[in-house]
Amino acid sequence: MKLLFEKGNTGRKSSILPENDVPSVIPKCALRQKEMRLPGLSESEISRHYSSLAKRAHGVNDGFYPLGSCTMKYNPKINEETASLSGFTKIHPLQPENTVQGCLKLLYIAEKYLCEITGMDAMTMQPAAGAHGEFTGLLLIKAYHESRNDKKRDKIIVPDSAHGTNPASAAMAGFKVISIPSGKDGCVDIVKLKEVLGEDTAGLMLTNPNTLGLFDKNILEITKMVHEAGGLNYYDGANLNAVMGIVRPGDMGFDVIHINLHKTFSAPHGGGGPGSGPVGCKDFLKKFLPGKIVVKQEDDIYMLHKTEESIGDVKSFYGNFQVVVKALTYIIMLGKNGILETAENAVLNANYMRVKLSDCYDVAYDRTCMHEFVVTMKNMKKEHGVLALDIAKALLDYGVHPPTIYFPLIVHEALMIEPTETETKETLDEAICVFKDIYKKAEEAPEKVHEYPYNTVVRRPDEVLAATKPKLQYYMGSKNNTGKGVL
Repeated sequence: MKLLFEKGNTGRKSSILPENDVPSVIPKCALRQKEMRLPGLSESEISRHYSSLAKRAHGVNDGFYPLGSCTMKYNPKINEETASLSGFTKIHPLQPENTVQGCLKLLYIAEKYLCEITGMDAMTMQPAAGAHGEFTGLLLIKAYHESRNDKKRDKIIVPDSAHGTNPASAAMAGFKVISIPSGKDGCVDIVKLKEVLGEDTAGLMLTNPNTLGLFDKNILEITKMVHEAGGLNYYDGANLNAVMGIVRPGDMGFDVIHINLHKTFSAPHGGGGPGSGPVGCKDFLKKFLPGKIVVKQEDDIYMLHKTEESIGDVKSFYGNFQVVVKALTYIIMLGKNGILETAENAVLNANYMRVKLSDCYDVAYDRTCMHEFVVTMKNMKKEHGVLALDIAKALLDYGVHPPTIYFPLIVHEALMIEPTETETKETLDEAICVFKDIYKKAEEAPEKVHEYPYNTVVRRPDEVLAATKPKLQYYMGSKNNTGKGVL
């Protein structure tokens, strides 16, 4: 497929942008001295180009998308309609507070609802995504210990089944990362945890249910142990979709949490739009929250307040506001009972697939799971040479997006499957048939499975080359003395 620059021709143009209707305030010295090198294209050419690109992509609107640990569920269109209302789009973050009372009220209500769902006392909407929320939450933990002049606490404990962003966020926040192994049941090894707890423990980062889709039955004991050692408990909210409305992280003993609004509250995920990773905390950490918090006055006037001991801004203004609008729409539309039913159906769908696939696929931990489960292809690899990657590639030819592969790292040749609650039984049955059909082919003709996919535009690119020498620039024009073209 040609790039727009390769399709363009001199003299063609398209008037798809409206004329500027406000006076220009850009100084002449800052203006471009020569025209940008943009391709000459008609509107129809532009439209066809991006329509062709869209046909190459697979999203939740196209088919089954069981990407484990990412909750790629359908996003109700009413979310987009609400976020498109002019009262939410034609505003500026620097407007006087009295002119954006509706927006401030929305942030206030969103905070209250999210605190109720998570069992927290306060929340900031500033963080732009999940990992950003992790980093922010860890800064709260750091500020707490420093405020008590307890600076020896410099270690964050992270289970080996954690999301990769957990240790990365802890390191970025200036902590030393201590990894502890999982027990035979796939959950935290209590004995190993006890061994690493001490006066230098700043906190524990944990996802519950974890990346294996398992709810840790010892969670109350775990959080109590960390508290008794003087540390705080951080909840990675990536898997909140499985338990919201059923159990609250705050009631499990967690002090800080981040929420992925773009996952759990459908607003939407990945390339569909920006993320949002609000961070909630218990009352004793509220004074450290970043940015400004919306406060409701007695006369129903909403004001912005910044605490004296705030860690400072982690993003400009109030985070990705439109994502909060979408998430709040989702919460209000579902209501209390709908939130509960969402989690129940997510767990039901995952267990339905797990049981149906267990007669051929090896489930890593074959017991009741939560929102996702993990199968291992290690025996298939040993007996037939077929890898988890081969299964993932084969799914593409069936119109099914592959699940997460090779994660968590504690399961060899892993396929992590999360069907989400928005899929019907009929869709799950079709997907189960696809998985089983591929498994049968892997047993009977493994050499053919190695060649999947057969029908996609791009089949099997050299992944090592793509990772080490990616082509991220398009060169055009005359050659310079380095042999490369000028951008």
